[in-house]
Amino acid sequence: MTAALIALDWGTSSLRAWCLDEGGRVLDQHESPEGILHVKDGFAAAFDRITGAWRKENPNLPALASGMIGSAQGWKEAPYLPCPAGPEELAGAMIALPEHGLHIVPGVAQRHPADVMRGEETQIAGALALNPALRAEAHLVMPGTHSKWVTLRDGRIEGFTTFMTGELFAVLKDHSILGRFAKAPAGDDEAFSRGLQAAQEGDLPSRLFSARADVLLGDRAAASSLDYLSGLIIGAEIASALRHMTPQAAPVLIGAPALVDRYRRALAAFGLADAPAIAHTAVAGLWQIARAARLIEGTRP
Repeated sequence: MTAALIALDWGTSSLRAWCLDEGGRVLDQHESPEGILHVKDGFAAAFDRITGAWRKENPNLPALASGMIGSAQGWKEAPYLPCPAGPEELAGAMIALPEHGLHIVPGVAQRHPADVMRGEETQIAGALALNPALRAEAHLVMPGTHSKWVTLRDGRIEGFTTFMTGELFAVLKDHSILGRFAKAPAGDDEAFSRGLQAAQEGDLPSRLFSARADVLLGDRAAASSLDYLSGLIIGAEIASALRHMTPQAAPVLIGAPALVDRYRRALAAFGLADAPAIAHTAVAGLWQIARAARLIEGTRP
């Protein structure tokens, strides 16, 4: 099989790279901790380290990257593309570093209310390629440090909302009194479920301290306090999101398997059972955008 594209998911803390054949299948892959905040000797050197062997065999092999590498702190800024935006619009707005044979996918922005994404747009393009039934209309949930709830219509991102759920949990765990009892979640499903229930009964600010008070009153084991806090914060995210959108069925999940499982359980507690999940969306999205940009045939957008 012949190599046709180098695809890179270049985020804040890590870098993943795939060498794809003419059908978009993975021929080889590498992973590196050299996210944009951890590159010590320049982006070009990091790019050469992770792709050098592939490019040595084929110096003209095109490369496409998405994620924070296109941010203001990255290699070269790829300005945000306004909603609605789909794979074709993303392909048309890419920026190039011709001396490296590299193109960078732009992020997506909306104005009212103000919100941005960078990297998720490529995963969404991959989800559309892997499940064309989403093109007409769909809702996606992308859990993570900054969770995204996305509305798709006519194969494009129509709007989205960001929830700082993962970051909020980390801040409370590491820098507040709520993290004094445990250093990590214990995997207590019952405590997580109780947190979800508490989120449905009251607003987050009025419930947060219960993660500590329940332990002090002997109603919860100290080791399970973070599981309860996780359920409370994820539940607050879902409750807020559902006040603004009314999906006809459970939304589609995209993300790391452990987080997807946790959100699937949380959605079920809110009456949205059996939420489907799509995996490997980043590489599928990079391939789809490269095809839309005609990079596979060696042309430029």
